[in-house]
Amino acid sequence: MLILTTYDHDADLVRAVEAGAVGYLLKDAQPAVLVAAIETAGRGGSVLGPELTQRVVQTMRVRRAELSGREREVLQLVAEGLSNRGIARRLVVSEATVKTHLNHVFGKLGVDSRTAAVAAARAAGLIG
Repeated sequence: MLILTTYDHDADLVRAVEAGAVGYLLKDAQPAVLVAAIETAGRGGSVLGPELTQRVVQTMRVRRAELSGREREVLQLVAEGLSNRGIARRLVVSEATVKTHLNHVFGKLGVDSRTAAVAAARAAGLIG
């Protein structure tokens, strides 16, 4: 199966590959690229550009990170704009506990900032 779509979301791309798609192209692909992709898919090959391949790998890595429920909760609150102090108050924990959860999240997602963690988790469908 070769996917031709207007959707350029990492989570959609990964779901298509997980569902068995051998290729994923955007509808604005050049005709020559589309023909080559169909031929490659027909021969049993995979059709993902280098930039899409990297995105699939990163998104799958993030999705496999298996954040705990509390880590997701903390990350969702970060995404909503709360500070560590605000998160601590909301969850009735210490700021140190919030920092510990965030450090675990950063390690699992392979990122080094709150912004990158939120972006990676959203792309993988881990948070809203």
